[in-house]
This record gives sequence, C-alpha cells and structure tokens, in this order.
Amino acid sequence: MRTVELVCSPGLDVAIRTVWTRLAASGLPSLARNIHPTNRPHLTLAAVDDFPSGVAHRLAQLFDAALPVPVTLDRVVVLDGSAPLVWLVRPTPALTALHAAVWDVLGAAEGQRPWHTPGAWVPHLSLALRFRDADLRMARAVAGGQRPTGAFDGARSYDGTDRTVTALTLRA
Repeated sequence: MRTVELVCSPGLDVAIRTVWTRLAASGLPSLARNIHPTNRPHLTLAAVDDFPSGVAHRLAQLFDAALPVPVTLDRVVVLDGSAPLVWLVRPTPALTALHAAVWDVLGAAEGQRPWHTPGAWVPHLSLALRFRDADLRMARAVAGGQRPTGAFDGARSYDGTDRTVTALTLRA
C-alpha cells in the first residue's frame, strides 16, 4: 500500500506530539508509543495499492504549487465510535481542492481505499489507534480545549511494504 500524506508545520507537529505524550502519560493509548522512525503527525489524503508510472512526479508538482495549506484543528473524536482517536481537521476550500486534485492524479491507481476518496474522506490527524469510546471524555480533557492552527507544509508517501517514506516535493 502507498499513501499520500501531508505533513505538519513545526508548530503544529509539536502541538500534536505534545498531546501524544500527555495521552501516554495518562495511561491512554497514544501514537507516542509508536517509535518507528516514520511515525509523525500527518494527514492522509489517499491510499492505493501502488503508484502508476509517473504519478509520484505529478504529485510532487501538485504539492510544490499548492503548499503550504493553512489548517485549524477542530474536535477530538473517536472515528466510527470504535477505533482511532483523532483530531478532526477543519476542511477549508484549499484543502478540499488539494484532496480532489490528488485523486485526479491517482485516477488510474489500483486498490483505491474508499474511505479516503472525495465524499467519504474525513480529514483528521491520528492521536491513538484502538481507542475506546469510554475513554473519550478523559482524552478530550488531556488534549485540552485548544484548537491548534498551523499549516501542512510538506508531502510524503508511506510505503507499507517496506515501511519507508518518500518526499513528494521537487523543491530543494
């Protein structure tokens, strides 16, 4: 599986990692416990089996033209009431347009994950996996009431087969 992800500006990255740390310190599930070097706050725009030829270059051109994209986080929720604890991202016209443009580039890609497609996608930054609804109140208290702002200022692709990331920009 290959993903297309936006990465956070330094201040937003710190805000998310701070909540990861506070969740872990509170005894709650947290992505702070994932020590793999590719683990960092990100917004997944798409996931497919693999990129068709030339797609990575076209995505890099797209991101070079579109980034940075300002972002404001919204509420902390458990998606579908059963699994990941996430911080919802307020979908702006710029972010929604970028998401649609990514899917235009990926149109021929096989194995498209439907939960990332336009119309189904719920923009979010993950805080923990395998989270219980019963712990949501405590998680919201740990996260606090702030609505962090920042930007998505980079893009990458995660390769689930070899667990590596590749930058999706042409800028130096």
